[in-house]
Amino acid sequence: MLTIMSPDEIRQRGLLPAAFMPLPHVKQATGGQVFPNVEIDEIRTQEGRNLRRFDVDFDLPDTFTPEFPPPIFLTTHPELGDVSQGRLLTIKNYYELMVGILTPVQLEGLRLLLTPFPQEEFNQTEDRKSEDQSLGVTCLDCHANFHTNAAFHQTPDVRPQAARFRLDTVSLRGMFNQRIHGSKRSLRSVEDFSEFEQRTAYFNGDQVSAQRKGAHLPERHDQVSMMAQMQNMIDFPPAPKLDPAGRLDPTKASDREMAGERVFMGKGRCAECHVPQTSFLDNEMHDLKLERFYETGHSVNGLVLLPDGPIKTFTLRGIKDSPPYLHDGRLLTLADCVEFFNLVLGTKLTQEEKDSLAAYLLAL
Repeated sequence: MLTIMSPDEIRQRGLLPAAFMPLPHVKQATGGQVFPNVEIDEIRTQEGRNLRRFDVDFDLPDTFTPEFPPPIFLTTHPELGDVSQGRLLTIKNYYELMVGILTPVQLEGLRLLLTPFPQEEFNQTEDRKSEDQSLGVTCLDCHANFHTNAAFHQTPDVRPQAARFRLDTVSLRGMFNQRIHGSKRSLRSVEDFSEFEQRTAYFNGDQVSAQRKGAHLPERHDQVSMMAQMQNMIDFPPAPKLDPAGRLDPTKASDREMAGERVFMGKGRCAECHVPQTSFLDNEMHDLKLERFYETGHSVNGLVLLPDGPIKTFTLRGIKDSPPYLHDGRLLTLADCVEFFNLVLGTKLTQEEKDSLAAYLLAL
């Protein structure tokens, strides 16, 4: 078993499972956004925009992607439950669905998050990566209904191309408790992130290219603040087995879930970073030093394997609704996550402990 071997031995013998390695795309050198088919089809139906690229296909089976369209929960109206009515929010229907629920300021923030602007892969110039010219993309094309649809970036802000990494789209649920953002978490507020994405990231991390093709430069004191307010209103899905402090209620949880919580808080070392009282995150960056287990410097599918470096602690609230996992989506299931961290952290969990921990994560 790998858990009884040292990292050096695993590296020297090349035994780290391929699924635990950095996840490239077969077209890794090509940057930009790649959308799942369900998003492409729905946006084309509602708006006539074409998000399908001719150079890169989405490569994950639907089994390992989130429910579509995702439900929407608001901090301001918990009594309403899911306010999406089972529909994907777009520029065509947002007013119909949200008028009377949101304030005018929030509605304007939502409009901006749903307004398409010219972007490098989907622009109206000849160097686009889609068959037909498009109006561009929106914030919520990736963060569908403020959650995620498993769209990913071939990260635009890392050079050279051979060293780029794949970046999974994170959920915007619980944004009100998150303080670091961006592919390497260098942006310290949702306002910074919203403005940065509009100005550069969609355009392959090049502000000159952005300005040439039609950059959107939102006003920080006006438009950006409205976009941020709207994002900060999105709540997690209900978790009826959790008490107000983020711990399981023993009168509602199963014995296996309670056992999983004990592993989470103790031997599994999960709570060292995923703090229950603060939405199961610590707003910190941590370097897992996975390169202890594999040889760096060679290429897989055109991606040079380099250390991941520090990555953000992601919230675990509602985690069952957000596959795939880790920053590049390399872990397809929660069971994969348990196995991964069992190896990386050297916790030596038994199979029963691993099963209990997975059951606990499903209850969050």
